[in-house]
Amino acid sequence: MSLSPGSTPDGSASNPPPAPRFIKWFADIGIEDVPLVGGKNASLGEMFCELTRQGVQVPDGFAVTAEAYRHFLQETGLVVKIRDLLGGLDTRDMANLHQRGTQIRQAILAAELPRDLAAEIVMAYQSFPGGALEPVDVAVRSSATAEDLPDASVAGQHETYLNVSGPLAVLDCCRRSFASLFTDRAISYRTDKHFDHLTVALSIGVQRMVRSDLATSGVIFTLDTETGFRDAVLINAAYGLGENVVQGSVNPDEYYVFKPTLKTGHRPILQKIVGTKEFKLIYDVDGGKMVKNVPVSLGDRRRFALSDEEILQLARWACVIEDHYTAKRGQPTPMDIEWAKDGRTGELFIVQARPETVQSRKDLGVVESYRLQQRGPVLVTGRSIGEKIATGPVRRISTAQYISQFQAGEVLVTDKTDPDWEPIMKKAAAIVTNRGGRTCHAAIVSRELGVPAIVGTETGTAVLHDGQVVTVSCAEGDTGFVYEGQLAFERNRMDLTELPRPRTRVMMNVGNPEQAFGLSFLPNDGVGLAREEFIISNYIKIHPLALLNYDRLTDANVKAQIDQLTGDYTDKPQYFVDKLAQGVAMIAAAFHPKDVILRLSDFKTNEYANLIGGRAYEPTEENPMIGFRGASRYYHPRYQAGFALECRAIRKVREEMGLINLKLMIPFCRTVEEGRRVQAEMEKHGLRRGINGLELYVMCEIPSNVILADEFADIFDGFSIGSNDLTQLILGVDRDSEIVAPIFDERNAAVKKMIAQVIAVCRARQRKIGICGQAPSDYPDFAQFLVEHGIDSISLNPDTVLKTTVAILEQERVMDQVSPK
Repeated sequence: MSLSPGSTPDGSASNPPPAPRFIKWFADIGIEDVPLVGGKNASLGEMFCELTRQGVQVPDGFAVTAEAYRHFLQETGLVVKIRDLLGGLDTRDMANLHQRGTQIRQAILAAELPRDLAAEIVMAYQSFPGGALEPVDVAVRSSATAEDLPDASVAGQHETYLNVSGPLAVLDCCRRSFASLFTDRAISYRTDKHFDHLTVALSIGVQRMVRSDLATSGVIFTLDTETGFRDAVLINAAYGLGENVVQGSVNPDEYYVFKPTLKTGHRPILQKIVGTKEFKLIYDVDGGKMVKNVPVSLGDRRRFALSDEEILQLARWACVIEDHYTAKRGQPTPMDIEWAKDGRTGELFIVQARPETVQSRKDLGVVESYRLQQRGPVLVTGRSIGEKIATGPVRRISTAQYISQFQAGEVLVTDKTDPDWEPIMKKAAAIVTNRGGRTCHAAIVSRELGVPAIVGTETGTAVLHDGQVVTVSCAEGDTGFVYEGQLAFERNRMDLTELPRPRTRVMMNVGNPEQAFGLSFLPNDGVGLAREEFIISNYIKIHPLALLNYDRLTDANVKAQIDQLTGDYTDKPQYFVDKLAQGVAMIAAAFHPKDVILRLSDFKTNEYANLIGGRAYEPTEENPMIGFRGASRYYHPRYQAGFALECRAIRKVREEMGLINLKLMIPFCRTVEEGRRVQAEMEKHGLRRGINGLELYVMCEIPSNVILADEFADIFDGFSIGSNDLTQLILGVDRDSEIVAPIFDERNAAVKKMIAQVIAVCRARQRKIGICGQAPSDYPDFAQFLVEHGIDSISLNPDTVLKTTVAILEQERVMDQVSPK
């Protein structure tokens, strides 16, 4: 708790001085005090007063008020000088902007703080516990009165100074903070937002330092920064002081936590991605500067910067903060939060929070999508920011002093950006950086500007060269691609507010967890087919039996590849469980509480063999399409142990994370007895049909599934038609054969007759019946045929959802006219 200026460090009374005119302690301010202390300080005061009682730890501090800033300008005569220097300003002229900004800053730095103001700052600083005896380490943060408002926020607009120690250093940083109100980027930003430069004032926050230089720090968003998905908390973490994460100087760890089941006591860490965390910002004890960057050891770089308990604690606090601000403002208020861990005590702290201002203003009634129409050579990859595609010539710029070389419509390529770059970022077709994560400066500003960006490429400036025409694609999930050349792409925009929902449930086929949050905004009734294969081949990459038999592997190359991917995992099978659980959980969370039907692994033997270490465990088959696949693998001694890992992952999603909207589907189940054997195997691993709402479906993709549908209905809760395999086996056509490919047609009368037959059986037995095959995505008339026969749900490829929904609605209208309800 803060000490008033009339108390001594040991708590004894002294003769109280007059009430300070220019100082407000956090305990005395709240969110309504933005005009007095700016957005950052008002938020810190609000949290300190209201949320510490709920367990959220906020370091104490005080605000130097906006009145102090105005007093400083009036007493020194700077008001007139600044007004004169800003007369006739043209922010589009970089040289003109820089010249005027430099003159204003120099004038402020040359002026002395008024004595009464300086005295109050020193007295407040020395009122920190122990501050009268020895210097206290503090952070000095700028807090503008037009900052962190719903229509005015940009990353790092004004300066922050860390590890400031001693009264003279605090006074110097306060004057430098005042000067930062007139950096080139701040002047440009206020001009764009139509703020009067002399109406906006600057408050300063002086906050006790959290010794994260000895531990970790980072940023939290209470929504997904790329899609606006509201039910996730995104946490970034790196070693050392937090400015490296904010400024994009490092590629941080990334963690997602699911809010709804976190609040019910579960542990829903949806995803953990280790960042490279190349440097850490620490105190500069000997060099004479306040802080310095030093390299991070390779071992620490490969480790996660936070434990699971710390991830969950930060996520819980983030929810508390968001809920408080939502109640306070009377509307949903996603938050942008900074946190730090004290390396001496191990405690976590929240050091800043503000409303998020980009995705929270997104029009959710409009879906805008970009799609590449062709591919080219991939030059570099990184984390995609936004979901757009852009093309243009490359312009590499090493430092902000060369930004005048940048031309509108070019692709900005640089190591990282900071607020000095903002005047040209708004003119860029796209932005590519070597460093940074999803919460770095380049990412935040590009989102606000609506400019696609790819951050953390590591090699962008080395690979790309000036004048090279490239296509920057952020429309393919979490990974962004820079392609060589100008590639064709399409942009679609659709207003969903007037699109009614059909009676037939329209679900989606989803394989890539990275796209799940974004796809959830399409009008849908859940996921009719979530594929394990994509997760295993793209994220795990290793055959499960190779992980189970790691200690007995004799192939040194295979072992090296496994070591590279599994990092610090000493329990190699746990790597498979965690990665599969995270991929599945991302999809289940994205569509929660709607049904998400997960098809258990359905690789063919040749596909399993292509996984790392897989060739030692897979037979060579002449026709893998109808060989050792699907249900037959799960109970067979050759794969039982691998299937056990799948079951462990699913239990983790449903029980530990609380995502019981996850349903399971058995592929390629040839006989009813095989279905029973698979269920018995699942029960061994804690997955029993009907327990905790677990539903089991069977893929209807073999003629036996149709012919014996009544018997299969005895042991399964529903069916999902796999039209690709079903057509292949009804017509006796190998769909991979180019010679007989023209015969393959899901609309063949024999196929349609069998589909109609199984729908009829399911309706009679009151079992759910859907389709997840390709046919309704390709042929809207096929979807109409399914509706006509009373199918419960149609699961579509995401890019066909809207057009097929229209076709379904049309068929339902026709049926209503024939037989009105």
